[in-house]
Amino acid sequence: MAKRTFSTLETFLIFLLVMMTAVTVALLSLLFITSGTIENHKGKFHSRLNTTHGTTATPTPPVVTTPEPPLFQNFSGYHIGVGRADCTGQVADINLMGYSKTGQNARGILTRLYSRAFVMAEPDGSNRVVFVSIDIGMVSQRLRLEVLNRLQTKYGSLYGKDNVILSGTHTHSGPAGYFQYTVFVIASEGFSNRTFEYMVTGIVKSIEMAHRNMKPGKIFIKKGTVEGAQINRSPYSYLQNPESERARYSSNTDKEMVVLKMEDLDGAELGLISWFAVHPVSMNNSNHLVNSDNMGYAAYLFEQEKNKGYLPGEGPYVAAFASSNLGDVSPNILGPHCVNTGESCDNANSSCPIGGSSMCMATGPGLDMFNSTQIIGRIIYERAKELYASASQELTGPLAAAHQWVNMTDVTVWLNSTHSVKTCKPALGYSFAAGTIDGFGSFNFTQGTTVGDPFWDTLRDQLLGKPSEEIKQCQKPKPILLHTGELTKPHPWHPDIVDVQMITIGSLAITAIPGEFTTMSGRRLREAVQAEFATYGMKNMTVVISGLCNVYTHYITTFEEYQVQRYEAASTIYGPHTLSAYIQLFRALAKAIATDTVANLSRGPEPPFFKQLIASLIPNIVDRAPIGKTFGDVLQPAKPTYRVGEVAEVTFVGANPKNSAENQTHRTFLTVEKYEATSATWQIVHNDASWETRFYWYKGLLGHSNATIQWHIPDTAQPGIYRIRYFGHNRKQDFLKPAVILPFESTSSAFEVVTT
Repeated sequence: MAKRTFSTLETFLIFLLVMMTAVTVALLSLLFITSGTIENHKGKFHSRLNTTHGTTATPTPPVVTTPEPPLFQNFSGYHIGVGRADCTGQVADINLMGYSKTGQNARGILTRLYSRAFVMAEPDGSNRVVFVSIDIGMVSQRLRLEVLNRLQTKYGSLYGKDNVILSGTHTHSGPAGYFQYTVFVIASEGFSNRTFEYMVTGIVKSIEMAHRNMKPGKIFIKKGTVEGAQINRSPYSYLQNPESERARYSSNTDKEMVVLKMEDLDGAELGLISWFAVHPVSMNNSNHLVNSDNMGYAAYLFEQEKNKGYLPGEGPYVAAFASSNLGDVSPNILGPHCVNTGESCDNANSSCPIGGSSMCMATGPGLDMFNSTQIIGRIIYERAKELYASASQELTGPLAAAHQWVNMTDVTVWLNSTHSVKTCKPALGYSFAAGTIDGFGSFNFTQGTTVGDPFWDTLRDQLLGKPSEEIKQCQKPKPILLHTGELTKPHPWHPDIVDVQMITIGSLAITAIPGEFTTMSGRRLREAVQAEFATYGMKNMTVVISGLCNVYTHYITTFEEYQVQRYEAASTIYGPHTLSAYIQLFRALAKAIATDTVANLSRGPEPPFFKQLIASLIPNIVDRAPIGKTFGDVLQPAKPTYRVGEVAEVTFVGANPKNSAENQTHRTFLTVEKYEATSATWQIVHNDASWETRFYWYKGLLGHSNATIQWHIPDTAQPGIYRIRYFGHNRKQDFLKPAVILPFESTSSAFEVVTT
């Protein structure tokens, strides 16, 4: 092996990394080594805690059960309730979650993020299940535990860990900061109680709305293929799977979409849930605007069509486009190319001859990432619309739910009647740091690395200690970059206790996967669960993989894919037998449901809830307007006239948008309004949930900032007189007084939109 050399820039960057890591670890240890407290949820979920500084838990609030409305029982079908609520959180001064790219912080908003909840109950109300799809990167364990705690406070035992699935869409353009395990806290650059509370409140509110809106109805299912929306971003890994297995499938991605159509007994439409495997990474890692990416755009189009006359995010109809086995699936369908030479880099290492892996990037079909998002989202929407319109197979039969907490670091997997293997303590491999063709990593790590590097090994050993021989042997052939399962300060770096969960709606089984299954991993799990159901008399079950559920554990590859250690395999934290363990566990859930023995399942070891987490390192500072100006004053006015297809733009004296996650006097940062002469009123035609608007925040010095609002005028815009309004909140603090957050608003001058 040739001796490795580093350029001056690389050496300087490595030095900075070492210094930053050492300082961070030292500070974390000093802050938390004596105060990091763990609380297990024994018997019930404890109340919310002081999550950043406090050392005492708030007393558990009494359970105040909301009275159950009387349910009409004499019908065939299910009680169905749908609900949607805002869960956006901060849109400034916080990292975006997904790419783990330093400096990719939020600086505004393209679209709101929503929690979409669906409650289904049997006619007599005896059994019910809840599925929630949330426009966030993934569901964290802390988020789920707090949601369940608040549901228990309001509804008692009606909704709990067994029958509530929380699933993230996996947008990489949502805020971070809502995790409790150290790896994710570091990636988030701290814990944001502001965003955590906003998300929890939105998720719970969506479930409350669905609960209140329940009415007798029917559910129909339809399946079909989607073309032109995805590629496999690790085809070399996929090819490691047995040829005989691959020959059974026509593609190296799952093209099947599953759609549920919900309507009441009069045929009035209530909602849709769709599952389809594609990464929401059409918005790349240069983006700084909070948004729901391609799956969110599909939901936006569907809801706008069904909720005519309503602004985005409003109206009774709810459409969720949920994640599936998307681990190795990219929407950047033009594939990977070297950005410096244009040649293909679709090779085992996703690396370019000049520049290495940092030059290898996949691109979407559009002119830019915004256009690509809309193209992919529209393909998904249009196919869902076709399947929805023709859905006629009704789901009938009982509802059931099964759940266990499992210590995924210590699962014995039986390969046959005499031989067994085990899962491992968590670890991340070298190729984890390489990133993917959708977003490369740092320091020129490459995918497919199966041998460690003495430099990085030594650096890790000095800063974090050496990984044990046990974890190195268990994780082979993964060369361990971070032995996270053996790192516990200030808190464990990765989860040990993981949720495995399944709900059934008649002949449909929804498996709640706590991570990202690759294409073949998902196929194997579906097939195994379907076979298990059939063994015990439940034939012809449709099994859906619902991804990013309940707790995040990175990726799950097949054993064969694991051997070549591309990004997904290096991120399979519980070792080479992770998939086999999950198949065994989900088969047990299927058997319990099929044989009506769910009550006999072990609850398993309950997960921790950490009281104290390091807060964001970005301080809260007072907002300031320039001398002679006030918040909301127009700095750059709109032009008098615009044509359709142009961009109307106004810049205002701004304030930090993160304030709006605390004081929610205004529920939008902007509106576009049209003057109606007949009534002499201004009518809102767009808000900040509209894909036609963009809100950019530019941070200056000493609390000064500007806010720029853009309206990309669509071809469908009606000619007339318009204006743009800005809604914000500024932080003010007088001497020796606590800070307060005050609302303000402002209006641009009127301008005309013409068609020619």
